Amino acid sequence: MRRQRPASLRHRARYVFDRTLARSTGALLGWLAVCCLVIVVPVSTLLVWTDPQAPHSLSERLIVVWRTSAETLRLGGVTGAPLRMLLSVFLGLIALLCVSTLVGVITTGLGDRLEELRRGRSAVLEQGHAVVLGWSDQVFTVVGEMVLAQAGRVRGAVAVLADRDSTEMAAELETTLGMSCGVRIVCRTGAPTDPAALALLTPAAAHSVLVVPADDDDADAEVVRALLALRALLGTRAGPPVVAAVRDDRFLAAARLAAGPQGVVLDVESTTARLLVQAARHPGLVGALRDLLDLAGAELHVVHAPDAVGLTFAEISLRYERWCAVGFLAADGRALLTPTCQARFGPGDRLIVVAEDDRTARPMPECAAVDLTVMADPGDQQHGHSKTLLLGWNRRAPLIMDLLSRTARPGSHLHVVTGPDDGPVTAGLTDGERVTVSHYVGEPTRPDTLRTLDLSGYDSVIVLGPDTGPPRARPDDQTLLTLLALSALEEEMGRALPVVAELGDHRTLALAPLGPESDAVVRGELTSLVMARISQNIGMSAVFEELFATRGGALALRPASQYVLPGRVASFATVVASALRRGECAIGYRAHDACTPRRNVGVSLSPGKAERRVWAPSDEVLVVTSPDAEAHAPGAAPGERRALPGMLPESRRNSGGAPAPGPAHE
Repeated sequence: MRRQRPASLRHRARYVFDRTLARSTGALLGWLAVCCLVIVVPVSTLLVWTDPQAPHSLSERLIVVWRTSAETLRLGGVTGAPLRMLLSVFLGLIALLCVSTLVGVITTGLGDRLEELRRGRSAVLEQGHAVVLGWSDQVFTVVGEMVLAQAGRVRGAVAVLADRDSTEMAAELETTLGMSCGVRIVCRTGAPTDPAALALLTPAAAHSVLVVPADDDDADAEVVRALLALRALLGTRAGPPVVAAVRDDRFLAAARLAAGPQGVVLDVESTTARLLVQAARHPGLVGALRDLLDLAGAELHVVHAPDAVGLTFAEISLRYERWCAVGFLAADGRALLTPTCQARFGPGDRLIVVAEDDRTARPMPECAAVDLTVMADPGDQQHGHSKTLLLGWNRRAPLIMDLLSRTARPGSHLHVVTGPDDGPVTAGLTDGERVTVSHYVGEPTRPDTLRTLDLSGYDSVIVLGPDTGPPRARPDDQTLLTLLALSALEEEMGRALPVVAELGDHRTLALAPLGPESDAVVRGELTSLVMARISQNIGMSAVFEELFATRGGALALRPASQYVLPGRVASFATVVASALRRGECAIGYRAHDACTPRRNVGVSLSPGKAERRVWAPSDEVLVVTSPDAEAHAPGAAPGERRALPGMLPESRRNSGGAPAPGPAHE
């Protein structure tokens, strides 16, 4: 056995010192006194012995050393009998103790006050500010949009309340959002379910209140409690509009009851599922949706248009230069998107448009006339059956399968691949009238599993991650591994795959290995943008309900060749008129070449209708699609939807009359 070397003197001394310090406060004070004396007394002695004017006798020099040391330690400098010197030391220690105690009390009080201020416990004395309750990955999108909305105000402010340290929240928001455009971001620490904590944000004076769900399992219950706390604080007073979101539709009814008549509650899970399905069918649609819903640039507006009363929807669509009309908002709050061409704008209605702002638009110049010679033949709008691959499983998978089964063409096929640890996935795995469903158990993250599939035969691939990850892992880790495996197969096949992936963290988006035909949907991002838009205009809730919920997603990117002849010069007004013939509303376009991924090319929203350009085969038009024409206009004659100004159906031209005036919703 190897003999242990004896400890050195330095280690022994350090061990004795550490053991002594651990005994009590008195031992610490004793060591402090010894260390002070070891330093002060020798230095005082050296000062005296090196002083040319020091006394010559040893006793007098020792007295000077005593006085110098005592003054340094604030013990007094009394000389004389030993008793007097001891009493002087005692009084000095008492004075030092009193002063130290006083300094400690003041320091502790100031520290507690600074800690309270640092944690954000003072009331927010703002007017017309935005209030955000809760903390999750959605909060960055919500706060960023609220900063843009508050930028035009004189004293714009966004107040955030969450059960987190206020300085940490402020640091994360500043790091993620960057510049705040002169808008103050105020963070307060407290539970959003506590009325006393809510009162710090003065919600009664706010312009709007937004409640975001957290990332834990009790998030939806906390949203309901926060809405009830808000009601308890405001009482029967008419407060600001309240917009909230829940992750589980089982809490949707309770949250809407708690929000009251002034509240709007959105469903994050169903909205994400719809976006995934739409993005799978229309590559590049995710970026177009971000451009349409954020507060930067053109977006959806509900505007008053008194000069349009009595006009048909087709006339209104081609009347304004910078407004792209998509429907009417009736006086009773019902939204009517893509009405028939002959539906008339009635008194009390408002116009739903895509525009830079809600200011009055000027009429379109005469030079932007519609050129019928370059319009493409509408042809048959029916599409063939689709083949979709779903990799992974989570709570949104049954919603995605339900949407696919209800909206796909008859004869479509859905292939689901889930891992062995995904648990029971029987929900939604039955064949529908339109879609045949098949299920395969394998690991989507392994290239060997994906090689057994004919990936080149799928029209779209949807990648889902688990709701919760294993210990020391994040849910997005599995999605990243699956995307890496798909990227490797893309290189082997030499073909880009149409992949759309679901991510839970917006920071993962920069890490995702996406191919040229791939895109990613950040869970809750679309809902956050919709929440921000509704908070600025509560009437937009009916528009988004119709746009995303009722129709399951009414936006589409279509080749420009379906509207105008490729290689020909045409105005955007011609594209709008051609879309009207198909029962659609053109609201923008995207010009790109085959070498640039669609997700990296922005969409030009609401361009001037007088804008003329050569339309390439690779260009795409962003449209608001329409269900069956008869669904919105009972009794409408076939072909009435395709009628344009000056192109009335034959029956109307022979009768010599126009449709009877009246609101579009009659």
